[in-house]
Amino acid sequence: MRTDSNVEAGRTNWRERNWRNAIPLIKWGTALWLLALAAGCQTQAPAPGAITEQTTVPTAIVTLREGDVLKISFPGSPSLDTTQQIRRDGKITLPLVNEVQAAGMSTETLQQNLIKLYAPQLATKEVVVTMASSTFPVFVTGSVIRPGKIVSDHPLTALDAIMEAGGFDYTKANLKAVRVIRHEGDRAANYTLNLKLVLEGKASKQFYLQPSDIVFVPERFSWF
Repeated sequence: MRTDSNVEAGRTNWRERNWRNAIPLIKWGTALWLLALAAGCQTQAPAPGAITEQTTVPTAIVTLREGDVLKISFPGSPSLDTTQQIRRDGKITLPLVNEVQAAGMSTETLQQNLIKLYAPQLATKEVVVTMASSTFPVFVTGSVIRPGKIVSDHPLTALDAIMEAGGFDYTKANLKAVRVIRHEGDRAANYTLNLKLVLEGKASKQFYLQPSDIVFVPERFSWF
């Protein structure tokens, strides 16, 4: 016959075996929980075409482009001071050094380039480039009165650009699905805007455009 001590010993051995078998499962479950927690703490990047806080504020134009007017000052040689507009080929013409590439650069980069070019003529190695005025193009197409290119010298919203294009063609325009097509790196991002809410005063945030954005106003019942 089995004694009480034998029964208790058997139970103890059974509990120990089950506990040893359960330890790997507990460790695996803990690892999964920690992995899920870490993933949940990561900041999710906005999806392509998502309207973020950055799209609802004016974007500072930091890259020089065709049509920008630059004031170039030489503190040590004021006789060289000049005001130049960037030509269609992206260049400006300066005394002593002739043509200089300007489009595609920041003002800081252009300053450094000019310091190098003028180094033999400058007693003080200092050049200051400031933006006197800046323009940038956007394009409006679709169901508007005057589709085409719009050039602006101030921050421009999608609704502003449409108004510059003569406004909506209300006989066919779909105000609820206006698209902004923007080149971001090597891809095109599409933002869909409900401008009817803006016109009705039900939305306060505007969508600010960037240079070369395309604003497309589709027709109602369009498949596109």
